[in-house]
Amino acid sequence: MNGLVKTAQRVMQNCVKNASITSALVSRSQAPVKRDFTRGIWHMSCSSRLGGSATNILHNHSNTCSCGCELKALHTKDQETPQAKRKALGERELVEFLTEEIVAERKAQKLKTLPAEVEGFQVKGDGAEVVLTKQLKDEIVKITFNVNHTVDSEDFGEGEVQTEKQEFTEMRSKPQFEVDLVRGDATLGFTCSFLQEPPAAGDEYNDIFGIDEVTLYKGEWSEKVYAVAGDVLDGYLYDLLMNLLEEKGVSNEFVQKLSDFSTAYEHSAYIAMLEGISQFTIGKK
Repeated sequence: MNGLVKTAQRVMQNCVKNASITSALVSRSQAPVKRDFTRGIWHMSCSSRLGGSATNILHNHSNTCSCGCELKALHTKDQETPQAKRKALGERELVEFLTEEIVAERKAQKLKTLPAEVEGFQVKGDGAEVVLTKQLKDEIVKITFNVNHTVDSEDFGEGEVQTEKQEFTEMRSKPQFEVDLVRGDATLGFTCSFLQEPPAAGDEYNDIFGIDEVTLYKGEWSEKVYAVAGDVLDGYLYDLLMNLLEEKGVSNEFVQKLSDFSTAYEHSAYIAMLEGISQFTIGKK
C-alpha cells in the first residue's frame, strides 16, 4: 500500500514538474513577443528618434483624406477626384473648340475693321446697341438699333440656287430700328423693321423695310406718349411718311447698308464673346 502511495506521489510530482516546465517554456516563448511589440510602440512614439514623424502618425491615426480615398497621411496633391478630372477634361475640350471656332469665324469676317461712318451717319457702338447720327440744317436724324437676336440665314429668292461651294448660307443681321427726327425739343419717331418677304419682281413698291409705329412727343419719351401702328395708317399717309424718311436719308439703299453694317458689327461682337468665354474658361480675366 505504501508503495502504491509513493508511486502515485512520484507520478503527481512529475506531472506538476512537467506542467511547470511547460508553463515556463510557454511564458518564455511569449515574453519576447510582448517585449518586441512594446518596444515597437515605444520606438514609434519616441519623437527624439524619428524626428516627430512617428508621433504624428500615432496622434493622427484616425485622420483620412477628405476626398474619400481612405488613405491615412498618404494622399498627395497630384491625385484628383473623378469629378475634378471630368471638369478639367470638359474645360480643355471647350477651350480647344473655341480656339478652332475663333480662327474660323475670323477667316469668315468680311470687315476686319468696322467703319466709323455709314452713308454720312456717324457710328457709335455701346455693347450690343448702335446709334447712327447725322446733323442736317435744322434737325438731327438719329437711328438706334440693337444687334441681339437679329441674325438669320439669308434666304434664296425664286430662281436662285445654292451652289455646291456654298457650304453654309450667309448669316445676316436685320434688326428693328428706331428713326428719330429731332427738331428742338420735339421728336417725330418711327419704329421700322425689315419686311419678311422681299418685294416681287416688277412690283411698284420695292421697299425692303416698313413702318411699324409712328409717334410724336416733346422732351423725353415715356409710356404716356401716344403712338399709332403703321398698318392702320391711311395708305396715302403711309406712303408720304416713307417718302419723308427717304428724303432724310433713310432709303432702301441705306437700309441695306445698315443691314451690312449690323451684320459685321454683330459678327465682331460674337467673336469677342467667344474669346471672352475662352479666357474665362482658362482662368484669365
